[in-house]
Amino acid sequence: MSAPRHRVLVVDDHPLFRKGAAELIAMSSALELAGEASSGEEGVRLARSLAPDVILLDLNMKGMDGLTTLRTLRAEGVRARIVVLTVSDHEGDIVEAMRAGADGYLLKDAEPEEILEHLHRVIEGHMAVSDEVTRILVGQLRRGPEPAAPEAARLTAREREVLRLLARGLSNKTIALRLGISDATVKVYVKGILRKLGLRSRTEAAVWAAQHGLDGTSSPDAARDDPA
Repeated sequence: MSAPRHRVLVVDDHPLFRKGAAELIAMSSALELAGEASSGEEGVRLARSLAPDVILLDLNMKGMDGLTTLRTLRAEGVRARIVVLTVSDHEGDIVEAMRAGADGYLLKDAEPEEILEHLHRVIEGHMAVSDEVTRILVGQLRRGPEPAAPEAARLTAREREVLRLLARGLSNKTIALRLGISDATVKVYVKGILRKLGLRSRTEAAVWAAQHGLDGTSSPDAARDDPA
């Protein structure tokens, strides 16, 4: 018996791109097209009715733009993995999309095989960020992180370690293996981190950690001092 396919909703106001996205999805035996939306409003409506596993979302749409659509989807509790697929490589758009709860950010000029690879990664629980977007984000970070926010002081040493691993795009299972704790315990830590920092998603936490220099500064020894 073959494994069930992951259903993808495409939200883009360009018919030609929607056709191309549908053909791309058809190339993968792990994916199937759940539906197409030509506007943000329609995308929100279809996301509620179709309950897709993944949403491919353009940023630059007429009417309700992609960022507004993304925020609306998250505000309504849509649990699908949302990947922004756009022509915009503007640093501000990337950061805002991540803050709004995107699980990935890809550029439309990427090779089809690269886009498919990232879609498979996001289904597995990883962040889907193209090499070019990574380069842009690294460039921002090299200009210096923001000073550590007061909220960081409320995190325990173990929470900082979980946050550091989360910011590297690791899944709960991998984090659990690294720290020698259970998946359920990792989930508890992640929920605590989000609550203390006032964030809504793992992606927001990863971006927050990078912006405040907490994505690689925690000490494993310090984490062991704080029992799980």
